[in-house]
Amino acid sequence: MSKRLALALAVSLAATGSAYADTKTPTWVDRSNTDAKVLLDVLARFNPEFASQIGVPGYDDKVIDLKPDLDARFRAALVDAKGKLDKMLAGEKDPNVRQDLQIMLKTVNDQVEGIDLNHKYMLPYQDVGQTIFQGEFALLKDDVDAKRRPSALKRLECYVGKAPGCTPIVELAKAQTMERIGEKALIGPYKNEVEQKLSNTQRYAQGIRQLFAKYKLDDAQGKAALDAMDSQLKDYDTWVRATIVPRERMDFRLPEPLYAYNLKQVGIDIPPEELIKQAQLEFVELRSEMQVLAPVVAKEEGIQSTDYRDVLKALKQQQLGKDDVVPWYHEIIGKIEDTIRREHIITLPQRKMQMRLASEAETAAVPAPHMDPPPLVNNHGEQGTFVLTMGNPSGNKSDSYDDFTYKAAAWTLTAHEGRPGHELQFAAMVERGVSLARSLFAFNSVNVEGWALYAESEMLPYEPPSGQFAALQARLMRAARAYLDPMLNLGLISKERAHDVLRNDVGLSEALTQEELDRYTFNSPGQATAYFYGYMRLQQTRLNAELALGKAFNRQAFNDFVIGQGLLPPEQLAEAVRTQFIPSQQKTQSTK
Repeated sequence: MSKRLALALAVSLAATGSAYADTKTPTWVDRSNTDAKVLLDVLARFNPEFASQIGVPGYDDKVIDLKPDLDARFRAALVDAKGKLDKMLAGEKDPNVRQDLQIMLKTVNDQVEGIDLNHKYMLPYQDVGQTIFQGEFALLKDDVDAKRRPSALKRLECYVGKAPGCTPIVELAKAQTMERIGEKALIGPYKNEVEQKLSNTQRYAQGIRQLFAKYKLDDAQGKAALDAMDSQLKDYDTWVRATIVPRERMDFRLPEPLYAYNLKQVGIDIPPEELIKQAQLEFVELRSEMQVLAPVVAKEEGIQSTDYRDVLKALKQQQLGKDDVVPWYHEIIGKIEDTIRREHIITLPQRKMQMRLASEAETAAVPAPHMDPPPLVNNHGEQGTFVLTMGNPSGNKSDSYDDFTYKAAAWTLTAHEGRPGHELQFAAMVERGVSLARSLFAFNSVNVEGWALYAESEMLPYEPPSGQFAALQARLMRAARAYLDPMLNLGLISKERAHDVLRNDVGLSEALTQEELDRYTFNSPGQATAYFYGYMRLQQTRLNAELALGKAFNRQAFNDFVIGQGLLPPEQLAEAVRTQFIPSQQKTQSTK
């Protein structure tokens, strides 16, 4: 299963305490969600951890399927689901349900293509430590129903082979690799990827022990499962060094069909060469904007130099200690929400936004700040949480970020991960009755991250100069990503030169620079391009709405409409704005 889909935006079907709580779910959404069970059942059967994460009942004690012939079995199940969805589409008249069925069919086709490409090119290799940690962490959180937490022990016992019918996952992972180890044409994982995964194993194991202790699952039975996990993970790492390391590759670049597939999966629908040109222009213009603003910030903050690089370094000296970070971010959250209401930018929920610091194990799994989403189904009021990371435990040269914990950075990062960005995006999908197809299966990074960058731009005019400067620097990084990622993967720039751009021109810390390079080269090649592209497409859609409506354009109405559509791809969102939003606004104006 695609890691992006398994980590997809999990949004709930029901929530409480919202400005939209009384909104009635349209009948077509209920019908669409019934259709979606065909695909959801397949994904849940092969990846129960994914099902648990989004709240599907009955899977909390089950684990990922790594049994023999996985590719063939998973592919056959998807093809069977496709046949059922095709029949539904043929008999469906409602345009909204038809669109949702088409979204699900695209998901199936993409999944099958991914299985085939990976089977053709890649030697199977599993990061078992990360799999176990994420499976346990999905159940061991403060906002997870306490009744579900005992299943974390049952799941761990299955991972280590202590539950009936369960084979240790490390043995299944080894067998999956050994099943194809003799095929010399298959390429192994990139050298740095293997090193990073091996270095993180102990962090994951320790993180799971801490979770078991926190939720009082570390009794004799729990300790036995934890001890078995430790022993098996150590054995697996030894096996990886003996079996995988000799097959690892020195060149990070994927075969071109696989990289092209990655770009398509995240939502890039233009050639990478065109993306590079557009992003390079954006980079140059943003760098100039930063230089124009630099003297203003320097004067306000008492900074001697007016070069944008020096101004950024000086702002980064205003670092917040671990005890000060969360209170400062909550203060900024309050100011941003006041601005949103005063300026009528978007409709806000009545409840408070949640935010916390990441554990070391969480940071190893997801090094960058992120939104930890709520369950998708059987939600009991759980909310998404903005999770802030303070270091890169996988970094080789430096393990500390200075990119997210200086005062000025809080403005744009809160707008991106919090409100009006991802947190509000998730909440709107939850509370306005968006279908599973649009909230889960339409997911890709272009759809999701485009809104978050758009949210940053909506708040930028109301921030202090230092906050505006940090916002431009964050956008500069997104433009750099959009040309460096494809240039690296197409062999058009060296890793050393890309490092210099990120470190010197963008101004990232050494730790974040390394994390970015890892992202482009092996953690998620292609994904980082989606931020800039999604933002550009959404701004184009807004401009077209402004041109069509003129003075009748209402920003709050537009923003509410966009996030109410779920995660529609750019072309479908643009069509919805053309065919639904613009006519409704014209009709409203004509009746005034």
